[in-house]
Amino acid sequence: MLINNSTLEKTYHILLIALAFLMPLTVFGGNVLVLVICILWAITGNYKSKFKLIISNNLMLASISFFCIHLLGLIWTEDLDWGIHIVHKMWYFIGLFPILFTIIRKENTAKYISAFLIAISITEIFSYLVWFELIPPFKNATVSNPTPFMSHISYNPILAFACYLVLHQIFFNKKLSNLVFSFYSFFAISMSINMFITGGRAGHVAFFVMLIILTFQIFQTQRIKSLISILIVIPVIFLSAYHTSDLFHKRVNSAVNEVMTFSEDRDTSVGMRLNFAINSCDVIQDNLVLGVGTGDFPLEYKKINKINTPHLGITTNPHNMYVLVLMQSGLLGLISLLMIFYYQIKLSLNSSDKFIRDVGITLPLFFLVLMFSDSYLLGHFTTLMYVFFSSFLYKDFEKP
Repeated sequence: MLINNSTLEKTYHILLIALAFLMPLTVFGGNVLVLVICILWAITGNYKSKFKLIISNNLMLASISFFCIHLLGLIWTEDLDWGIHIVHKMWYFIGLFPILFTIIRKENTAKYISAFLIAISITEIFSYLVWFELIPPFKNATVSNPTPFMSHISYNPILAFACYLVLHQIFFNKKLSNLVFSFYSFFAISMSINMFITGGRAGHVAFFVMLIILTFQIFQTQRIKSLISILIVIPVIFLSAYHTSDLFHKRVNSAVNEVMTFSEDRDTSVGMRLNFAINSCDVIQDNLVLGVGTGDFPLEYKKINKINTPHLGITTNPHNMYVLVLMQSGLLGLISLLMIFYYQIKLSLNSSDKFIRDVGITLPLFFLVLMFSDSYLLGHFTTLMYVFFSSFLYKDFEKP
């Protein structure tokens, strides 16, 4: 080994905290750190113990299986170039996820999360600066949709998850000082407002799902109190946002209108997504077990669209992770995907740490909802966040 264990641990510690911080801020910075971590992992040897740790965890095996099924799908794919493109996007599941799992330390959870939340606070500050027109819009941001460092499709779900983490600390961390408690409370309110001045509808849905999950976690076995609280809190927040945020008001109205008029007009944002799913299901029925091949979604969708809805546009992504995986890899691929989430929830239930247990259950539920609206495990920001948090949330669990 070129580096002694103590130095290596300190180096990983710094790199992982830096990755948690840069993760929601920059693609380039995050990729550079990922590359450095992977190279360091490769040159420091000790492969036998690393491999043993990876194969001893069912979540790791499920993640690797999900990747391998898509890799095998290249054998029967016609569009090999697109198939390689998809496999490349999935490298997190066989490359970064196992690597992080072997080097990350669960005892540093608070530091990772703090670095992540500080970064989110920075994105939020810039979002408000653009929204109030104190600085000119930059990168992805506009005054009407101020999400500077990433698109609203990624920003709102990540913001929703960050808001959940802060709210969980407020309700359950009894060690918070008055100053930190006040800061977290302000942060939770500002994030909630920021959520509704940006346009990601998937994030809006995820936000309300998070609140429902958090309410059940607060009241635990008191289901009646949970239901009453949900029936009060969710409508109040929804109606407040609906009547105070023009953007949220418009997004809700357009979504409802597009669903109601779907049979007459499919050429809308929601209408196209529903049409993608309906057309894809026709292909899935004929390729139910193994799918059409990892790279053949665009090709097969083009064929079925020409038959069913030739007046509508084609797509390379149905904006639904379940539909995409089913069409590419059939039931085999879908089951392998769901097994990842199954093991996450199962492992979480074995933790004696309430924070780890609650967040460990919430993360998969969060993505299970999100994936109905887009392929969130193929996008850079959301996939990196998912893999990073998963690498320490499901490690070294105590048996009940």
